[in-house]
Amino acid sequence: MFTNKAKSVADYLKALPADKRAVAGEVLAFVRKNIPAGYQEEIAWGAITWSVPLSVLPDTYNKQPLCYLAFAATKSGFSLHLMTVYGDRKREAAFRDEFRKAGKKLDMGKACVRFKTTDDLALPAIKTAIRAMPMKKYVEAYMAIRKTTKAGK
Repeated sequence: MFTNKAKSVADYLKALPADKRAVAGEVLAFVRKNIPAGYQEEIAWGAITWSVPLSVLPDTYNKQPLCYLAFAATKSGFSLHLMTVYGDRKREAAFRDEFRKAGKKLDMGKACVRFKTTDDLALPAIKTAIRAMPMKKYVEAYMAIRKTTKAGK
């Protein structure tokens, strides 16, 4: 997914230039303060991720820990991948509305929020997205969706 080959969060941060490391440190502190209990912080797909450990949910579609949130430094800035916003139209609409109300320009794909500094973010909206689903609820939602797929039947 991303090109960073770090094996740990510390190595990931060390590999960044000082200016990017400062922003990454701010984002990590914010996520760590707001992430619901139980999600595992690790490096996966070249990004820092918070996932449901395989010990909790071993039967995922790709046999990898189920990603809840990912953060990456990119060539042009940073990205936050907010899985709670992806696939939930109400939550996505509220998220976009919070950015508008905050007067922030939202650069967003399906779940990916792209930004250059934390000043670009509507932090209350990010906080709501991060806190949206305790791990048990996230796993239940995943399992309900999985049951509707060919692989899950």
